[in-house]
Amino acid sequence: MTIEELQINSTNQQAQASLRVCQMLSNYYRDIKLFHFDSTIGEVYILARDNIQVIIPANGHWRFIQ
Repeated sequence: MTIEELQINSTNQQAQASLRVCQMLSNYYRDIKLFHFDSTIGEVYILARDNIQVIIPANGHWRFIQ
């Protein structure tokens, strides 16, 4: 199996929110260090710089992690 064959089964709301969050971080010149879709819990995790953490659940209502 190649990396292109791996499926990410995000919801449409989650995918759209992920794009908006990444664009927002990019607009403020924040490097995105990690983008991870956890298929066991169905959430997207984004780490920007060394301390900005964002969770995007299936409903697309993203939030920062303190």
